[in-house]
Amino acid sequence: MTEPRSERERSPRRGMCAGVLSLEAITLGLTTPVLITIAGVDPPVALAIGLGLAVACLLTAGLLRHEWAYGLGWVIQAAALALGFVIGAMFFLGAVFGALWATAYLLGRRIERERAAAYAEFDARNHP
Repeated sequence: MTEPRSERERSPRRGMCAGVLSLEAITLGLTTPVLITIAGVDPPVALAIGLGLAVACLLTAGLLRHEWAYGLGWVIQAAALALGFVIGAMFFLGAVFGALWATAYLLGRRIERERAAAYAEFDARNHP
């Protein structure tokens, strides 16, 4: 059994980005029936696109312990936005989730840097 990670090891960026991807997975999964009924996309293609992107979101959320997975998250944001060429509303939803992803990513990185600096200062003062 693995030992729980300490507060110092928890990544706010990972948590926030995983949250965005999880919510986005629901939205992208729900595009499947819209692709079929409104956009007239063949059901197998719609399933591959809608559910495929939803599964990609969930898998990527689980892989965010690796730095390269954040790049995959950016690719998913671009794919969600590009889905707007098939379903017009996805231009708006893709932009919203892209903004949420960018905010979670950038703010999370900033929090990680500031927290690392604060812990380093704390350690320097308390463990000379």
